[in-house]
Amino acid sequence: MTTVTVRQAVHELMTFHGMTTMFGNPGSNELPFLKDLPARYILGLHEATVVAMADGYSMITNRPTLINLHAASGTGNGLGALTNSAISKSKLVITAGQQVRDMIGPEVMLANVQAAKLAEPLVHQSLEPLSAHDVPRAFSQSVFAAEDGPVYLSVPYDDWDAEVPAERIRQLSRHVATARTVDPEAIAELAGKLRSAEAPVLVLGPEVDDERVWATTIALAEALDLPVWAAPSLARLPFPNHHPNFRGVLPAGIAPIGEILGAHDLALVIGAPVFRYHQWQPGLYLPETTELIQIGEDTAAAARAPFGDALIADPVETILALAASLDVATVADSDPTATDSDSGVMAPERAIPGPAASASDGVLHPEEVFAGLRETMPGDTRYVVESTSTNAAFWAQMDLRLPGSYFFPASGGLGWGLPASMGVALADPERPVVAIIGDGSAHYSISALRTAVEENIGVIIVLLRNGTYGALDWFADMLGVDKAPGLDLGEVDFVSIATGYGMHAAHAATTAEFASQLTAAQERSVRGQASLIEVNTEKTRPEKK
Repeated sequence: MTTVTVRQAVHELMTFHGMTTMFGNPGSNELPFLKDLPARYILGLHEATVVAMADGYSMITNRPTLINLHAASGTGNGLGALTNSAISKSKLVITAGQQVRDMIGPEVMLANVQAAKLAEPLVHQSLEPLSAHDVPRAFSQSVFAAEDGPVYLSVPYDDWDAEVPAERIRQLSRHVATARTVDPEAIAELAGKLRSAEAPVLVLGPEVDDERVWATTIALAEALDLPVWAAPSLARLPFPNHHPNFRGVLPAGIAPIGEILGAHDLALVIGAPVFRYHQWQPGLYLPETTELIQIGEDTAAAARAPFGDALIADPVETILALAASLDVATVADSDPTATDSDSGVMAPERAIPGPAASASDGVLHPEEVFAGLRETMPGDTRYVVESTSTNAAFWAQMDLRLPGSYFFPASGGLGWGLPASMGVALADPERPVVAIIGDGSAHYSISALRTAVEENIGVIIVLLRNGTYGALDWFADMLGVDKAPGLDLGEVDFVSIATGYGMHAAHAATTAEFASQLTAAQERSVRGQASLIEVNTEKTRPEKK
């Protein structure tokens, strides 16, 4: 009987599943697995950075993405970033090295006695095979299970050199397909409710930020003249933010959402939980005059919702079927990246007011920064945003018309945005990627700059420096906490830090300098060179007063 090593079997399965890129930060337990690795290895200098990069990569490819972390310590370092992946259900296969089997019981150095429990609350499945022979099957299971969210797989490092039948590779080279169909009766009932409702409203979540349904969603909203809100705590943008039907992002409090949706007799929530609240603003969830129906594939989200009915179904397929049932024709949109021939900028669907101006020399208002991005960057730019205190300014000035244009940490965990932008850019080099990062966030994952330089990732980083955790200033005011400690960051020279990592970096003190540096950064980006532009900005609030 022909045999191969467990390592060879898993490497063959990686190739079979098209897992050609792997993100990691290795330790001694992981080295045996990495021997003769048949994939591009993207090194991150901290495990949280590794997880976030893979998260961004998986969001664009929509395929299981492989991560390799070091034992318990490396896994622990990555858990903060994994909170975002768990909420967004990113397709991650996280492998971690375990001590050799005979050394786990005595709890020697780098042994993880309860490895499968370490990441368990944050992953869809957590495994440690009971024998070396079961590692290839467990790996195969992890790839398929990752379709529903992150999976964790701990493997003792002596397993990799164990022998298994070569036939096992063929047996495990299999496919698992989903053939769920949307219930026609459920669609007919939804269509009937929409037709008969006097004031229906559409609430869309991250799961419908999808090119398969983008134009159909717009056509459905226009045909029925539906006001469209984005679900609160938004991680992806599911609708063009300056479309006339778009009303904005729902506030993340119970009372304000109840007041907004209470003006409607029917609320269809598609592709989002009901709801991901943040600040404690108690009140009526929903008046009894409003019927709410939640549509999504997450059974757990439907079960824990405190109100409303739910339909467990693919949100993308539901919108497509609903539009067909209502005879809504999807007309091909004009080129969303087309520009006004006179100004050279995209003509918005709804008028965008001029940006608020800063009153201080050398300091820009965030709206001036975002207006500069809108006017200078191509219309198909992807924005990875981790600057919470500038949310209101961002939505006031940005004009995003394409799917896959906006990404935000799903759990609110800082340090995700900078490395995630690199994963996004690696997955799709054809669309420009801009990371909008606050100085408070940048400190969490600044070592990601090294990966951008080493891997020739042409991301453009716009670092907004206001010297404080601005969103916490707002929360402190809302919670009546006077003079909370730990909110001031001081002035850090990020240009020097980025230059030290080998990245081109510059400071912009005026809007003209910012526009000029953006143009130069775009030229470097197409050559696979990253850039950092540091801007001093005024302190703003995440929500308008």
